[in-house]
Amino acid sequence: MSKRKRESQKGTSSKKKRKLPSSSDEESIETTDFENPSLASGEIKIVTWNVASFNAVQKKGFADYVRQEDPFLIFLNETKTASSKVKEDHIEGYHAIFTSCSHKPGYSGVGLFSKVAPISTETNFGVEELDCEGRMITAEYDDFYIVGTYVPNAGQKLKRMDYRMQWDEVMLNHLNTLKEIKPVIWCGDLNVAHLEIDLKNPKSNRNKTAGFTDKERNNFTTVLNNGFVDTYRHFNPDLASVYTYWSYRMNCRKNNTGWRLDYFVVSEDLLPRVTASYIRKLVLGSDHCPIVLHLQSSHASDSE
Repeated sequence: MSKRKRESQKGTSSKKKRKLPSSSDEESIETTDFENPSLASGEIKIVTWNVASFNAVQKKGFADYVRQEDPFLIFLNETKTASSKVKEDHIEGYHAIFTSCSHKPGYSGVGLFSKVAPISTETNFGVEELDCEGRMITAEYDDFYIVGTYVPNAGQKLKRMDYRMQWDEVMLNHLNTLKEIKPVIWCGDLNVAHLEIDLKNPKSNRNKTAGFTDKERNNFTTVLNNGFVDTYRHFNPDLASVYTYWSYRMNCRKNNTGWRLDYFVVSEDLLPRVTASYIRKLVLGSDHCPIVLHLQSSHASDSE
């Protein structure tokens, strides 16, 4: 969600406590304890993070973060990296699956690092105008699908709203199709603050700023009404002032003037297996921070 202008701009595991490198324009923030909350037996850890350039975040401690967090899989948004430049074994112990924008180098893009090679992967909906920007990876595992997305921003003056509405419709159909086969996780930068508590200044941004229009929020509600659950709000229904994105402008991160734009949404049949959903707000390296999900899974032995 970099490049967006906002009036107000867009919970905690290292074998040791270490401080990740800070961004050049932000203060260093205290150490994160990557062992808290702990991962129980039979569980895996899944992470999603808008890194606002995979090349850039690698210079800011990304590999160190992955070693400390030690997720079963990590989904990256806004990688801005050609998929051909990421080797299959780019990070030791992980398989890499990346897709990128086909017509605009350095734009959009998503990637997945996984300790186990998925049964299958798909990077297209079958709709050319949506597929060409490299915004989606669907990966199938033994006991779930994960759909990682970098949802299109409606843009300044909402000029891409029609494109966003088309994306939302196709995504809903995709999620509904998958959940008829096996449980589904939808994650990534979904580019919407669903509730008023999901951003610092809702009144001044409503229907003026991409990510907080009634159209976008209503479409997210429609996803939930189709048998899906926002896991963070499931565990924290009323918790305010907790965000995943802060503009680099005007000390927004220091002042906690942010937006919650990054989500783990799961099909209702998967919810009993979700044991934690939290935000790594102290991890730097991007204008977004990572978010984490704990899931009971048959792949737990593969994550050790």
